[in-house]
Amino acid sequence: MVAAQETTLRDLLAGAIQFVVPLYQRPYQWGTSQLKALWDDITELAESRLEDPQASHFIGSLVLAPTPAAIAGSVTSHLVVDGQQRLTTLTILLAAIRDYLHRTEPDGFGDEEIQESYLVNKFKKGSAYLKLVPTQQDRESYSAIISGNNDQAGEDAIGTAYRFFSSQLESLDDPDSRHDVEALQEAVVSGLALVSISTHRDDNVHRIFQSLNNTGLKLTQGDLLRNYIFMRLPQRGDDVYRRYWKPLQNLLTNDELENLFWIDLAAYHPTAKIGDTFLYQQRRLESLTSEKDVEEEVGRFFRLAKLYNLVLHPEEEEDPRVRFRLNRLKQWGMQVTQPAVLGVLSRRASDTAGQESTARALHVIESYVVRRFLAGRASQGLNRLFREAATSVSQQSDSRDLDLFLSEWLSTGRRHFYSDEKVVESVLYAPYFLQGRRNHRKIFLEWLEEEFGSLEPIDTSSLSIEHVMPQTLNTDWRRQLDTLYPNDDIDELQESLVHTLGNLTLTGYNSTLSNKSFDWKASELKSSGLRLSRSISDQDVWGPEQIKARGQMLAALIIERWPGPNSTTPVPADDNPLWNKLRQVLSALPTGRWTSYGDLASVIGTAAQPVGNYIANTTAQNAYRVLRRDGKTSDGFRWLSQEYRDLTQQQVLESEGVIFDDLGRASQSQRLDVDDLMELAGWTQPQD
Repeated sequence: MVAAQETTLRDLLAGAIQFVVPLYQRPYQWGTSQLKALWDDITELAESRLEDPQASHFIGSLVLAPTPAAIAGSVTSHLVVDGQQRLTTLTILLAAIRDYLHRTEPDGFGDEEIQESYLVNKFKKGSAYLKLVPTQQDRESYSAIISGNNDQAGEDAIGTAYRFFSSQLESLDDPDSRHDVEALQEAVVSGLALVSISTHRDDNVHRIFQSLNNTGLKLTQGDLLRNYIFMRLPQRGDDVYRRYWKPLQNLLTNDELENLFWIDLAAYHPTAKIGDTFLYQQRRLESLTSEKDVEEEVGRFFRLAKLYNLVLHPEEEEDPRVRFRLNRLKQWGMQVTQPAVLGVLSRRASDTAGQESTARALHVIESYVVRRFLAGRASQGLNRLFREAATSVSQQSDSRDLDLFLSEWLSTGRRHFYSDEKVVESVLYAPYFLQGRRNHRKIFLEWLEEEFGSLEPIDTSSLSIEHVMPQTLNTDWRRQLDTLYPNDDIDELQESLVHTLGNLTLTGYNSTLSNKSFDWKASELKSSGLRLSRSISDQDVWGPEQIKARGQMLAALIIERWPGPNSTTPVPADDNPLWNKLRQVLSALPTGRWTSYGDLASVIGTAAQPVGNYIANTTAQNAYRVLRRDGKTSDGFRWLSQEYRDLTQQQVLESEGVIFDDLGRASQSQRLDVDDLMELAGWTQPQD
């Protein structure tokens, strides 16, 4: 006999209870993509609950079975047949929140509440102490985290998840709000809804588990909505299907149709998840009292589908200006912009926006995503932002042109439409080659080539991104740079600039030749005909001075071709995103590893000296794990807390397993480079 009920973590984990992951379950396997998706859902839910305290988000089911033998007088125990990945992740997140509150609000009691209510059975000992018992492979790392010994968590998936959430909490915390982390905690324990399904002792648990892990065809949100609509059309159904629904299905695939119904909700429910599409659309359709009203709604869907088809297939757009911008946005491939794009096209279809204003409004959206990309801003929150933009566009009541209205809207509040000054800073210092999606890096370089306005455009599809100053310096490059900069550390110079936009271009020659001399590269680039490379091939030498000069030239072009926010609108302070990013990376540094000031600077988009100054004067988690590039401790480092006052920086690192040689240099094999730091902070995007 199977029983099911909706519940929350607060109720699920209440009392003396224990959930045991059986041996036949796989170990914990969630990676950055799943962790980030869950984090985004929870942070959006926490924001939604500020306006609607009853808001919730369904995260799936938890299938439980009785343990083979219960111990009288001990805890109530269940086997986790399905859902262990979600349950494990949520308890790790609660542990990260516990530790963050303990560190930042030591006089509060939030950390104790989390520990005793949701993570352990306070008055139990031994095997009954933990509320969740993972598989054997995960238990040591998981137990260390739950017990508060997070430094003993390994570099396995459990430890990685804990460090990911610790890093995200550093970024989330708003110094102007004392309750944002508590709001997140409340969203986790009370706002996340799941269905708890309990099986009977006589049920075959293994068979249930196997059936749960065999995928099959499921009804989509679009399928459910279609079935509901035609249930409401007993008399006019055949005619509506022929006139509207069949052409609509011929125009869009099932997935595209489902996405359209979700996008359509933006005007009514900007915070709705795609899994809520049927629920909210059904509620809206329930207010329609006649078959004629339902038919008109299906007709509206069909007209909207024709506009959405232009978003998906810009080549069918008649106006060349609008077609150009739609092509750009499709090429960028960021689906989160689609609600706003569809809102702009809907305004044109209703004759409340002309062709020129429509094209300029699409250009505003393009500029917004380009500037965020250059600044290395994560995509977190963009889904909601562009759905809210669609709502605002549909409800615009003033007389301004649509593009001016949209630019003003994106320029206000904390929407991070980055300024010209931020563009210059990002181009000069940010590691362009390492941030964002790989395809975006090349696409934007191709767009830059287009913006140079060559009369004979070059096909760049077969070209790849090239570092002019190579990632690995050979003897020729070192000799040249030593001559130009005899008093500087050549490796530090190279590390700080090699991945910046000023040092990158497009080439067609074999990547194995990438560390050839500059003379050879300049000759090759000149023969390619790329205007993007002209400022490189015209140089006699190539080093930091030339890279920065080219970066400034490219930044000026970007500012001109991708306009920024409305400069007349006051924008709130950005909570110093540079140092927020630094704290986020620092909090993710694991035990037994170290990194350099230069690596940190490259990751967050600045120079090494400001990073050193910040660390020297600000209490930051794991700051002692930052060393000079050669592995030596910095002369300017000093303890700002009492914890390690009697120990040197090297002694603390050695106690954590970092190996130093006789010259006081930490092992380079234990160093975390820029790529490692990007991944630890969760900024490494899928490499498509």
